[in-house]
Amino acid sequence: MSVYDNLIESVHEALPSLHRYYHKRASLMGLDKLAHYDVYVPLVPGVQKNTPYEEAVETIGEALAPLGKEYVSILKKGLTTDRWVDRYENKGKRSGAFSSGGYTGAPYILLNYKEDVLRDLFTVAHEGGHSMHSYYSARNNPYFHYDYTIFEAEVASTFNEQLVSKHLLENAEDKKTKAFILSKGLDDIVATLFRQTMFAEFEDITHRLSEEGVPLTVDLLRSEYRKLLELYFGPSVGFEEESDLEGLRIPHFYSSFYVYKYATGLSAAIALSQKVLNGGKKEKDDYLAFLKSGGSTYPIDSLRKAGVDMEKREPVEMALKHFTSLLDEFEALL
Repeated sequence: MSVYDNLIESVHEALPSLHRYYHKRASLMGLDKLAHYDVYVPLVPGVQKNTPYEEAVETIGEALAPLGKEYVSILKKGLTTDRWVDRYENKGKRSGAFSSGGYTGAPYILLNYKEDVLRDLFTVAHEGGHSMHSYYSARNNPYFHYDYTIFEAEVASTFNEQLVSKHLLENAEDKKTKAFILSKGLDDIVATLFRQTMFAEFEDITHRLSEEGVPLTVDLLRSEYRKLLELYFGPSVGFEEESDLEGLRIPHFYSSFYVYKYATGLSAAIALSQKVLNGGKKEKDDYLAFLKSGGSTYPIDSLRKAGVDMEKREPVEMALKHFTSLLDEFEALL
């Protein structure tokens, strides 16, 4: 429970930064107060940048250079000549993106890559991170120990996104592109760290009430969820009468204590990426050792060996400070 409790407590302390973000969003949209649906409107729409797939792979390789030549070489070959990827949209093809595969075969990545959507470059890096995690794990563990948990899975993918974001910010050609990258970074942390923690807190509240023998009526569930909406979104967001029905439709709530893993995964990824970028050979080797460990040890131990102790508040606090620094940079740029 220390991981769970530390996550919620740390995020509560950072809520003023989140409220500041929503206040800035309202200001940029010319609104006195945001509606619930306004929080999903892109703040920097219309960035025109055409990136052919092969160029995207090269950019990702440059961004991931801190992980060493071996990692970059394997990933670039996998994304191109080794044919890990079903790249483009096609008739009858499912939407979205994912990484899959098995113990003895090559990783498999499904994409719907569009050259004129900059976010799709991040998707290639994200799914490539999953595939490299699986690649290293399968080659360094027996079959029974190669599969890793959800708690660890999102670290490898979002770690890659952090390095790509830093690289693109440093090489942005204009302010609008830089603003888009900063905005994406902010929105990702809001969606994955703040929002998933709100979900996790709702789960915790409802389970505690159930254990105390309190009947979980629809009215009670809606009431508790609305309290959290108002707490997390703050004074710059107004809600409809039906807004709290959202708490009944989130499918992850019906798989107990799942959502917090998204928040801890991103927190670990941000903390580890900063350690690798600001560190040296040891930090890089520790991170690669984490990828190679697969499911051979308990998730909390494998991440601790990588350089983050999720039983302490430091990784989550590092991620939340990163959010504030992105917000500072975004406001200064505007």
